[in-house]
Amino acid sequence: MQNLPFKAALRSRLFLFGITLLEALPNLIAGEKPSLLTFQEPHMGTQFTVRISCPSEQTAAAQEAAKAAYHEIKHLDQICSDYISDSELIKFLETPVGQPTAVSQPLFDLFERSRHFSELTDGAFDITIGPMIRQWRLTRQHHRLPTPQQIQEARAKSGWRLLALDSSAHTATLTKAGMRISLGGIAKGFAADKALSILRTHGFPRSLVAASGDIAAGEAPWGELAWRIGIQSLDVFLIGSDDGARPLTEVISLHNAAVSTSGDTRQAIEIDGIRYSHIIDPQSGLGLTERIGVTVRGPDATTTDALATAISVMGLEKGLRFLESRRELEGLIISANGASHPSTGWEDAKNPVASPGAKP
Repeated sequence: MQNLPFKAALRSRLFLFGITLLEALPNLIAGEKPSLLTFQEPHMGTQFTVRISCPSEQTAAAQEAAKAAYHEIKHLDQICSDYISDSELIKFLETPVGQPTAVSQPLFDLFERSRHFSELTDGAFDITIGPMIRQWRLTRQHHRLPTPQQIQEARAKSGWRLLALDSSAHTATLTKAGMRISLGGIAKGFAADKALSILRTHGFPRSLVAASGDIAAGEAPWGELAWRIGIQSLDVFLIGSDDGARPLTEVISLHNAAVSTSGDTRQAIEIDGIRYSHIIDPQSGLGLTERIGVTVRGPDATTTDALATAISVMGLEKGLRFLESRRELEGLIISANGASHPSTGWEDAKNPVASPGAKP
């Protein structure tokens, strides 16, 4: 178990580690030269990075593929944002209580997968906590905790079972007045997966899409066994330096897999001497008070995004038990004292030939 300074441990995020492209030459067709192309655009309140490994002769086609991937991300944002006033999600939330409403395939998929993760985590992941999130935004604005009555009212309007889904009719139904849905704990991972699928469809399987702390990786770059992802612990005296100059807590490998981080470093507030995270506990209706940092590696970014959030809510002991129970997942939890707690197969995540689900 590795102990890290707490501020360093919880300021963990993911970044794309170095790729040694010269090693790719033996794998290329004669006369071709390898390229690692990088594209960046802001979407969903964060920076989306696309990386494509391809022969240099395919650069123009790769640029078109990246444009298509970003078009898909923008399209998904228009569907699932709770900030865009005319998004499909906002329009759905305006429908009458009890009225089944046909929704688009992406929105239905998000609802359906969210329900699956809610069931899987006993409600630690819950997209219906929108009333609590709205209340917490006011708490941050006014620096004042909601009253017990306000918390109770918000909780009464929340609960993943309140969103009814009909897969045969492809409809969703709000079953209680005042319901609000927030897809912030799953949408970025979902968008990264969809963008990666677009890149594959355009003939670029050796690609990667990173949405801040959510990374979806395809096949390995030319000449490599996997994409290498560094988990950085940003010690306080290193803040402001270039990413490459900051120390690494871990380096893991991704090949047709994904990784996500969740932590309470940013957007935390302190009220009456108690530090509250921006991550809401669906049970209490308040921000988490126990500091935690979670990294999850799994088959796709939709899964890792949602479950990294859920494990943050579960806490150290329950979160580790959950990781051990899921063959397709590995993870690393950094607890309040700065100690690193890896799942049994976490070391396999560092092995370029290992794949998610390496547990016996």
